[in-house]
Amino acid sequence: MKRILMSSSVLAVIGGAAFAGGYTAPAAEPVVVAAPVVAMPTADWGGFYAGAQLGYGKAKDAVDDSGVVGGVHGGYLYDFGKYVAGGELAFSGADITDNTQNSKIDSFTDLKFIGGVKQNNWLFYGGLGASYIKGDTAGGVSASDTVPMATLGVRYQVRPNMTVGGAIDYRKGDNFDGSGQNLNLTTVGVTTSFQF
Repeated sequence: MKRILMSSSVLAVIGGAAFAGGYTAPAAEPVVVAAPVVAMPTADWGGFYAGAQLGYGKAKDAVDDSGVVGGVHGGYLYDFGKYVAGGELAFSGADITDNTQNSKIDSFTDLKFIGGVKQNNWLFYGGLGASYIKGDTAGGVSASDTVPMATLGVRYQVRPNMTVGGAIDYRKGDNFDGSGQNLNLTTVGVTTSFQF
């Protein structure tokens, strides 16, 4: 009997100690919530725009010199979602004078059709067109001609209605204005445009 009482007492003490804190439920695993996907805003390139450009031009052959070029431009772009296409007209004055041949480029007017791909606020584009160049060929003979041109450029939308960018344009004039001389003109410039 003593043994039974002793065993019961030990079991009661051990059992009481085991249940002293009460029942504790196991901790639930924390629920992991996926972060929401935030879509980067994509610029809308559609509509009319106008602005100014400033750059540097290098002429070869009939005029063999380089100098500052700058002017104004305007155009219209269609925004098709991922792709953009449209046209642009730009006028630039030039200070490119070849004193050796007594020839120069006074101005050029570009009409170009451009198309590109947009990435967030960036637009990467290329295009083809025509350029009307005015100046003097060798010997100071006044001349003007329309020549083919190509362009590559990039633009960045700073604000919903303002963009900045840069472009390189190449114009190739064979037998410029029937002079028997070629006139090639490459320009590199920066642009600022406002959409409206």
